[in-house]
Amino acid sequence: MELPLFTCGYKGETNTYMEADVNLATFIPISIPLDLSQYLQILFDRKPTLLWKFDLLKWRNYQYLLTLYFAIEEINKDSNLLPNITLGFHIYNAFNSNKITLEGLLMWLSGRSDYIPNYKCNTQHKALGIISGNKPEFSASIATLSELYNVPQVTYGPFDSMLSDKDTFPSLYQMSTEDRGLAQGLISLLLHFGWRWVGIIVSDDQRGREFLSDLKVKMVKEDICVAFTVKLPDNLNENVNYDYGLQNLKQHARVNVNVFYGDIDDLLFFCVDIRIFVTRKKVWILAKPHSTYLESIINGKHIMINLFSGSFSFLKKRTIPGFEHFLEVLTPSHFPGDVYFSKFWIDSFNCSPNSRCGNYKPCPVNISLKTKDKINEVMTISEPSYSIWSAVYAVAHALHKMLLSKTETGSKEDRNTDWLLSWQLHPFLRNIKFINTAEDEISFGENKNIMETYDIQNFITYSFRNALLLKVGEFVFKSAQDQGFFINEVLIQWPNNFKQTPQSVCTQSCGPGFWKVLQKERPVCCFSCVFCPEQHISNQTDQQGCIRCLSQEYPNPERNQCLPKAVTFLSFEDPLGMALACTAVCFSVSTTAVWGIFLKHQESAIIKANNRTLSYILLISILLCFLCSFLFIGRPNTTSCILQQITFALVFTLAISTVLAKTITVILAFRVMKPGRTMRRLFVSGVYNAVIPICVVIQLIISGVWLETSPPYIDTDEYSEHAHIIILCNKGSIIAFYCVLAYLGTLALGSFTVAFLVRNLPDTFNEAKFLTFSMLVFCSVWVTFIPVYQSTKGKAMVAVEVFSILASSAGLLGCIFFPKCYIILLRPDKNSLICIKKIANKK
Repeated sequence: MELPLFTCGYKGETNTYMEADVNLATFIPISIPLDLSQYLQILFDRKPTLLWKFDLLKWRNYQYLLTLYFAIEEINKDSNLLPNITLGFHIYNAFNSNKITLEGLLMWLSGRSDYIPNYKCNTQHKALGIISGNKPEFSASIATLSELYNVPQVTYGPFDSMLSDKDTFPSLYQMSTEDRGLAQGLISLLLHFGWRWVGIIVSDDQRGREFLSDLKVKMVKEDICVAFTVKLPDNLNENVNYDYGLQNLKQHARVNVNVFYGDIDDLLFFCVDIRIFVTRKKVWILAKPHSTYLESIINGKHIMINLFSGSFSFLKKRTIPGFEHFLEVLTPSHFPGDVYFSKFWIDSFNCSPNSRCGNYKPCPVNISLKTKDKINEVMTISEPSYSIWSAVYAVAHALHKMLLSKTETGSKEDRNTDWLLSWQLHPFLRNIKFINTAEDEISFGENKNIMETYDIQNFITYSFRNALLLKVGEFVFKSAQDQGFFINEVLIQWPNNFKQTPQSVCTQSCGPGFWKVLQKERPVCCFSCVFCPEQHISNQTDQQGCIRCLSQEYPNPERNQCLPKAVTFLSFEDPLGMALACTAVCFSVSTTAVWGIFLKHQESAIIKANNRTLSYILLISILLCFLCSFLFIGRPNTTSCILQQITFALVFTLAISTVLAKTITVILAFRVMKPGRTMRRLFVSGVYNAVIPICVVIQLIISGVWLETSPPYIDTDEYSEHAHIIILCNKGSIIAFYCVLAYLGTLALGSFTVAFLVRNLPDTFNEAKFLTFSMLVFCSVWVTFIPVYQSTKGKAMVAVEVFSILASSAGLLGCIFFPKCYIILLRPDKNSLICIKKIANKK
C-alpha cells in the first residue's frame, strides 16, 4: 500500500521562505517525511485497520507554520515595532529524523537548497536568529553548529533542563517555562479521587525521566504507589516490541488509572503495538500539557475515541489574540509560494489552490478553514504555537531595542541591514522583558516565578466516533505553599465499564474502626486492615494507628467513636444492690424477731442458763452488722466512706468479743463447780464482761490510727467496666484495712479455740458447740473473702464485702440463736426445770 505525501506541488523541496530585511531561520516539523511514512506503511501493513492514523499525523503540526505567518504579519504591520524594517523567515521541515535535521541545518548554513559543505552562500539573506524545537535533541544538534557563529537560538518546545545549561548552550534561549506545578497537579487529582495504585508510562528521554523522578518523589510523600512503570523508546522503530507494556497492564488488574507523559507519537505507537483496543478500559491521565493529542483524536473521529473515553488531560490553555480570526479568513490564495500550504488545502479539502494540480478541482472562492470540522485541531491553539508566537515577538523586541541603542549612539548604517550581526542580539535577548497582547510577561530570566494554570479536561464521548473535550477542573500553581485545585465531578464522564467513580487501589481502604498494618516487602499502598484493640478507636479512613480513648470515655462497638462513660455505683436501684439490701432487711427483721422472742421468754431456763445479758448484747451487735451493710449501698460520700469501715470494724469487734465473753463464761461456770475460791471469785465478780470493752477499745485504737494516717475517701474506677465510671470508696490504707480484718480474725480464732475446748463439757444448755460452729462459719467467710476481694473490681468489690458482712452475720445469728428459738418455740418441754432435772438424773 503506497502512501505518497506530496503528489502535487512538491518537487523535493523541504523548505519555504518569506524574504525580508531581517530573516529568521525556523525549524518546524511541518509534515511527515518520506522515510517516516515508510515506517508507518510497515505498521499499517501489520494493522491495516489503523490507516486512519496517517491522516491524523500528517498535518497536526501545520498550525506552527500558520502561527509563524501570523506573528510575522502582525510585526510587519506594527508601526511601533521595527519601523522601516521587515521581518521574514526561512522554514525548514524538521521532523524528528536525523537525516532531515542534518539536511535542514546544512541548507541554513550554506544558504542554498543544495547545500555545499564548508561554504556559506547568499550571505545577504543570512538569518539573524534561529527559532527551533520541538525536540530538545533537535535543538541541541542545531546549537552545536550555531554556537560556531554565535547565532542566538530560541526554542519553542517544552522546557528541558539539559538546554538550560548556559555553559554548554550559551546562545540558546527557551521560550517555554518549566512545568513546576504539573506533578503536583497530578497528585491533587489522584488524591481527590483516592487513586493510590497507578501505572506510569513515560517516554524514555531526559524530560520523561525528570518527570518520573519528580512525580515519584511527590507520590511517596502522599503514600501513592507506582504499580508499574513503562518507559517508551525515544526513537520510532518497527522492531520495537511493546509486549512488556501489555503484560504490565494485564498483570495489574486493580490498576484502573494510568498516567502518561510523552509525545503524541509515543502514546500512539504504544497503544497500537500492544493491541490495547481489546483490553479493559482504564482511566488515562495525559499529563503532558503541551500535547494536543486528544484534540487530534476527536477531530480524526477514529477508534481511539473509544479507548480514551473518560480520560483526563492537563492542558495549559493559551490564547493568541487575533489568531483565530486570522485562520478563519485564510483562503487558498494567501500563500501561493508555500508548497506546504498548497498541499494542506489539497489534503484537507480535496481541491487545488492553483492550476498546477490538474487532478483536483479548483477550490471555491468562499472556502475557509472554519468550514471544515475535520481540521479543527488547526484552529485549537497549542502550547508550541503560543511559544512560536512569543519567540518571534521576543526576537523582534530584542532587535528593536538593539536598533534603538545604535540610533542613540549615533551610528549610521546602510538601509540593507547588512551591518546587523547575530551575536549583537544576545545581550538584548537575555534582558528582554515585555507584556504581550495576551497580557503574559515574556522574558528569559532564570528567576521567573510565573503562575501556572492548567485546565483539567475530560474526554467525553457522545457517539461511537464523536467526542469532545470538556473542562471539568483547574489547577493553579505559584509555589508549593500557594496552589489551588478545583474539579466539578458532576460534569465528568467515566469509561462505560465503570458505573461510578473508578477505584484504583492495591488494598481497599481501612474504614473507621480499623488501622493500617503495612506488609513486609510490599508498597505502602498494600496493607492489611486490623480492628482497633480495646479502648482504642480510629475515626478516619486509612489511619496509621488507633487513638486511645480518654479514661472517662469508651469506644463504641464499631470502634470509630469515643463515648462518655456513665457514672455508676452500687445503688439500691441496681439489681445486685437491691438484692443485697433486701437480704440485709430480711436478716435485720429476723434478728429483731429473735430479740423479741428472747425478751418475751427471758425468764425461761435456756435463756437464763446462757447469760441473758450477753445474748442481748450479741443480738444487738448482729443487728448492727446487718444494718451497717446499708452504708455500702448507695452513692458514696466522704461521710459514708469513713463510716463504712469504722462501723464495720466496731460492730464486728463487739459481736466477736461478745462471743468470746460467752465462751469465757462457759469455762468459768464449769470451773466454779470445782473446789477453789479463785474461779468462784472471778465468776461472781463478772470479770468476763470486761472482755468486750477491752476488745472494742483495741479496735477503736486501730481505727483511730487508720483515720489519722490515711482515711478512706471517694474514688473512681474508670477501667473495671467498659462503659461506666464507678464511684466507690477507697480504703485509703489497704494495710490498715487488713489490720482490722486481722484483729477480727484473731478474736474469732480465739473464740473458736476456747469454744472448741469446752464443747464437750456436760451441761444441758451448753452452747459451746454452737459458738464453735458459728466461729467456724465466720472464719470461713472472711478467709474466703480475701482472695475473692483481691480478684474483683468495681461494684463487684463492694458487693463481695457486703455479702461477706451479711454471710458472717447470718452465720452468727443462725448458729447461736436459731437452735435456742427452736427449743423455745417448738420444744417448750425441753425448756423447763423438770426436764433439766430429768436429764441431770439420767446423767
